Amino acid sequence: MKQLIEFIAKSLVDRPEAVEVKEVEGEQTSVIELKVAKEDLGKVIGKQGRTARAMRTILSAASTKMKKRSVLEIIEN
Repeated sequence: MKQLIEFIAKSLVDRPEAVEVKEVEGEQTSVIELKVAKEDLGKVIGKQGRTARAMRTILSAASTKMKKRSVLEIIEN
């Protein structure tokens, strides 16, 4: 999951070196924290949150296949 989100985020931003992805795994749920540079935050979130919602949908579909639940948190670096 971590690599999937990292690949998508690095493809979207101007400063891919500033992208950090951290995964905190629990028994049923894993939280994926995505940190991007301040100026790239808008690109990752998108207009009206559409890009962020799409990333969460992809993450949800992939994690359902693995019988887990994943949550994406976008954090400003």
